[in-house]
Amino acid sequence: MPHCAVARLREILPPPVSGGDSIDWQGIERTAGLTLPADYREFVELYGGGEIDEYLSISTPPVPGSAYGDLLDRRDHFLSHQDRERLIALLPGSALPPLLPFADSASSDVAFWLCEGAPDGWRVAVFRRQTPYGMSRWTVFDGGMASFCVAVLTGEVNPLSERLSAGDRHEFLSWRRV
Repeated sequence: MPHCAVARLREILPPPVSGGDSIDWQGIERTAGLTLPADYREFVELYGGGEIDEYLSISTPPVPGSAYGDLLDRRDHFLSHQDRERLIALLPGSALPPLLPFADSASSDVAFWLCEGAPDGWRVAVFRRQTPYGMSRWTVFDGGMASFCVAVLTGEVNPLSERLSAGDRHEFLSWRRV
């Protein structure tokens, strides 16, 4: 059964004609010890790696020929101590869960999963590179990857350095076309 957020995403972001990427999800679980959220797996199979509106790049597990297949290489993403502390201040508790970046903007913003609990419950935290003085660089989104994409594309949230058009027309550029 399709994930409801992915179904909504399909309405506002047509999947590429070239299709998505075929991933051995069980192999990733075995070799990397990582189970990824169901909405993300469905997204990758439908869209693959690529860019939304030539601005937001989505990473995938390794796919031969894809420049976007670097998700597993990014598990130890570097953030300064100060940036980590600022994110911790926005979260309940005093510990930072593991972070896994899954998307980057053309403005060098980074969207991370907060890898805490079951994968389908992972929330999204966005590190915004360019912020007005005094504003937080971090936005925590209480939803998964597909819900986050829908919220950004519809203008419900604006956690990135540049606002994506909230219009009805959005385009996904597959790595096969980039």
